[in-house]
Parts: sequence; structure tokens; C-alpha cells
Amino acid sequence: MRHLGVYYMLIACFMFAVTGAFAKYLSKDMPSIEVVFFRNLIGLVMIVYALYKKPAKQTGGHPWLLMFRGFVGTMALFAFFYNVAHISLGAAFTFSKTSPIFTAILAAIVFKERLGSLGWFAIFLGFGGILFIIQPNLGISKTDIIGIWSGLGAALAYTSVRELKKSYDTNTIVLSFMGWGTILPLIFMGLAEKFSYEPLDFLLSKFVLPNLSNVLLIVLMGITGLYFQINMTKAYAASRKAGTVAAVSYADVIFTIIIGTAMGDALPNAAAFFGIMLVILSGILVVREKK
Repeated sequence: MRHLGVYYMLIACFMFAVTGAFAKYLSKDMPSIEVVFFRNLIGLVMIVYALYKKPAKQTGGHPWLLMFRGFVGTMALFAFFYNVAHISLGAAFTFSKTSPIFTAILAAIVFKERLGSLGWFAIFLGFGGILFIIQPNLGISKTDIIGIWSGLGAALAYTSVRELKKSYDTNTIVLSFMGWGTILPLIFMGLAEKFSYEPLDFLLSKFVLPNLSNVLLIVLMGITGLYFQINMTKAYAASRKAGTVAAVSYADVIFTIIIGTAMGDALPNAAAFFGIMLVILSGILVVREKK
């Protein structure tokens, strides 16, 4: 197929949207941080097995940066899953899709990358989109702040990966993320048994024993999450132009709006929908600028 990379990315986007749908449904019965725990626990088992079958070959030497990537990526994931549980799927995914915008800014600051006029235009366009989604005249909510962090935190994690790839095997980098993503929820759920603080309820939530149907959904969430990773990897491997595939990755926002509406989410109002489109356009322009 001529556009095999695009084909795989569309499948990946659909699988990611379905993973989010499972997470949203599970969040009705358990806190979002527990959903993160089970999602990462499944991934941790798989990555440990992969490293057992094929040990990593790497030079290492940056343990603190490796830990930073795992920690900040996990904190961004907490924010993303909290918003999946508390706002529409489309809005939650759109906030997370602001990461390329923040990544471009961080690359310009940290790595002194030159960003052309189109890139800066895309960044301003993206922030305009965020304003339309948040609609500050209606007040900035907790989920708005958490949503912005989900994009910024992911950008910090992605930026650190750029340096880590020079010294560490991909599986080792993923292991750091999955490890933090399994340990931190246990710590926060343990603290929640002793303390409570409403502004941090997206972190401090007590463990809820999942019922049998939820166990099935957790397994399905792990499977769709795995197929998302597989097809995303195939997409970049099959495409000669990474920028094209990265641009297509914004299709998951469209999928989540459709799936979220089917699950009972209200459609975004005109301003929010316009903002979503601006963020998508901004992200596409950024990745096309950096391809």
C-alpha cells in the first residue's frame, strides 16, 4: 500500500480512542489514578518480559534524567486520565494533543532549535485554540489547569527522551515510565488512606477493589493500549515522511468526539469546537514544520 503508514496510524488512533473509552467507563467505579495503575501494570509486565527475552544494549550514564522522564510522564498521565474521567473524551484528548506545541517551545529553549515563522504562527494558533476551549470568560476550572498540564508534562517527557535515546535502549526508557506509573499510584493511594485534600483528589484517591466485569475491561484496555503502541510503531516504520504520520495522529481527537458522544458526552459548543480545530491545525503545522 502506498500510504501504509497513514493506514497504521489511523488504526492506532482508533485503538487509542477505544483505550480512552475503556478508561472513562472504568472511572465510574474506581478513581482515575487506579485506572492508571492497572494500565501501567499491564505495560510493566510486558516490557519486563521483553527485556528478559532481549536484554538492553546501552551506554547509560544519565540515571536522573531517566528518572525525570518516568516521573514527569507519569504525572502528565495522571492528569490526562483524570480529565478523561471528568470531562468529555474529545476535550481531554485535545488538551493532551497540545504536547507538540509545548515540545516545539522547549526544543527552541533547551536545544536552541530554530523555529520558523510558520512554527511560531502554529504555536500562537494553538494557544488561541486552548483559550477557545477553556473560555476564560466562563472561569478557568480545575480540569482546564490539569488539561494544560497533561500537554506540558507530556512535552517535558518527550523532550527528555530526545537526549535519553543517545544513551539508553527504548525498552529501558519505557520501563522507567511504566515503573513510575505503577509505583506512584500505589504511593498516592496509600497516602489517601491517611490523608485527604480536595484540590489533589486526582492524586489522593483510595483503592477500590475492581469487580469481575471491571477486571475484563482492564484487560481489554491493556490489549487496545498494546495494539495502539504496535500500530503507532508500524506507522512510523512504514512511512518515509514522519511529519505526515504525526499529522494524521490527530485523528484520535475526532474518534474520541464520536465515541464520547456515543457514551453520553455532550457535543462541544461552537467556541470549544472551533478551539479543538485550532489545536489540531496547530499541531499539524508544528509537526510539518519540524519534519
